[in-house]
Amino acid sequence: MQKFSQTHSIFSHRLGLFFLLVLGLCSCGNLTQSGLNVGNFRIGSNVTPIREIKPEPNKQATVYIQGKVERQVPLVKRWAYQIDDSTGKIWVVTHQNKLAKGEQVVIKGKVRYQSIPLAGKELGEVYVEEDS
Repeated sequence: MQKFSQTHSIFSHRLGLFFLLVLGLCSCGNLTQSGLNVGNFRIGSNVTPIREIKPEPNKQATVYIQGKVERQVPLVKRWAYQIDDSTGKIWVVTHQNKLAKGEQVVIKGKVRYQSIPLAGKELGEVYVEEDS
């Protein structure tokens, strides 16, 4: 009788642990909808929608952006990627050279503004420079 009780107790603990794990995994899926992508994994909620990134020439805020690689341009010892998050598009300058078109990415970087005055008009561009 004692052996049955011990076996039943171990089974109950394992079953309880199993349900706790399943419940935890299911609830994690709901908590991460606005999170940070790391590969296919999302964490936190500090991703900035691209439409909210504004040109501020004297400020260099750090942001996380998440989106799909639309275009890529090789630069000297760097790459520029255009990222689209469905709220807008922004160029990202980085040392990463293996981001593929269509790939979902999360990038942490500083907001930069490049002034381009031309014929009395400001044609400047906001971009993100990835933190090294």
